[in-house]
Amino acid sequence: MTQEKALKIAIATNDMDHLDAHFGSSRKFALYEVTPDTARLVEVLEFDSATDQTGRHDPQDDRITPKVEALTGCALLFVLAIGGPSAAKVVRAGIHPIKRKDPEPIAEVIAQVQTMLKGSPPPFLRKVLGRPAPDFASDYADEVIE
Repeated sequence: MTQEKALKIAIATNDMDHLDAHFGSSRKFALYEVTPDTARLVEVLEFDSATDQTGRHDPQDDRITPKVEALTGCALLFVLAIGGPSAAKVVRAGIHPIKRKDPEPIAEVIAQVQTMLKGSPPPFLRKVLGRPAPDFASDYADEVIE
């Protein structure tokens, strides 16, 4: 069996144990490579400057672009919140932001990603993973149509 390509994800965190930060105010992003059966922490990105939790920041002092650039190569970004302009920059960088309503353990986020990888991931993730599109016609190949 060939080794499946790992999906690189980023999780906004303040304590390295939970998804518990907004994009702009997060001082850390935990980057993981996740497969259906494994997950490993590959890098922790740390930022000295962050916007406040309201998302307001000084337009002269762009703190968002360096974060987006540092996340290059990630397919998914898990955050508690992300503003429209930041989300647009993230999406333009090829990263799919996923907002969560409440903080949750990083281990649970990873488990959810692994469950999704074991099933049928959305088309954009199949492309990232190098998986072919499912051939639904083959499911019915043995049926006789009269």
